[in-house]
Amino acid sequence: MIDTSYKTIVEHFKAKMAERIVGQQELIEGILTAYIAGGHVLLEGVPGLAKTLIVKTFAELSNVIFKRIQFTPDLLPADLIGTLIYQQSIGKFSVRRGPIFANIVLADEINRAPAKVQSALLEAMAEGQVTIGENSYSLPVPFFVLATQNPIEQEGTYPLPEAELDRFLLKLFVPYPSIEEEINIVNNFSSLKPNENKASLGQSEPILTPENLEILRKAVEQIKCFPEITSYIVSIIAATRPVKNVKQDDYIHGNYLSYILYGASPRAGIAIQKCAKIKALFNGRDYVIPEDVKAVAYAALRHRLKLSYEAAADNLSADDIIEKLLGIVPQP
Repeated sequence: MIDTSYKTIVEHFKAKMAERIVGQQELIEGILTAYIAGGHVLLEGVPGLAKTLIVKTFAELSNVIFKRIQFTPDLLPADLIGTLIYQQSIGKFSVRRGPIFANIVLADEINRAPAKVQSALLEAMAEGQVTIGENSYSLPVPFFVLATQNPIEQEGTYPLPEAELDRFLLKLFVPYPSIEEEINIVNNFSSLKPNENKASLGQSEPILTPENLEILRKAVEQIKCFPEITSYIVSIIAATRPVKNVKQDDYIHGNYLSYILYGASPRAGIAIQKCAKIKALFNGRDYVIPEDVKAVAYAALRHRLKLSYEAAADNLSADDIIEKLLGIVPQP
């Protein structure tokens, strides 16, 4: 039997986020999903859409250490993870820890940093530790990275390597607000007194405490994913791979595979199942249905597909390909 106290936690959290953030409910739910699942998030959106405010508010409601790191072309790994400092008074080196030693890290414009800095972040995301000198140091728990990239500006950027992209549980788009939401934003944040433009969360207690996070995770563990749903997830992943096999030939028609250079790894299937369970929990069910799988498939797959030049020539995005896949793979 699932502990229904999770409902109070989720509803209270969403209500508190809404006190400061206008709209962006789907984005907030996606971030919460990744946090519960223990993964990391890649955010893509133009500047000015409240990405930093959302993450700061999220951290505030979690009562954890938050750090924002601005990635630039001249950033060094030591600026991220820390370095060894020689202390002349004692004749020894001591460790000066970098901003990566936080619970929630906002890596702003991650694709502006060179590969060696991205590699340092990859170790932190993959292993939960960093190497300074000859020693490894564990990062705080929980450790949650939200990295942003601007979809428009490409000059002076370093594309993220596939290994690093695969380490992000989800890639979420940050959309423009609706007309009604933008009217509210303008009305709420147009004061000439800067401090009055910052919505207050009051003196409420933190909501996503480690104890409450554990309640949510235990509730997710009790969500059932039946074998036919797992097979459905694996079939979707297999359909992203431009390698012919018997299972694909059963249902694939057309030449959409020519749009994919390579598909998703098994890590994508794990991500979809985790997130589908959380989606089912949010919807008040103790079992996963195909609609849960399809709802999270876009965010779990869009950064894991390497598209061909043919896709670019036909103006097709990863989401367009995923939509085709979901329309072809038989649903249980």
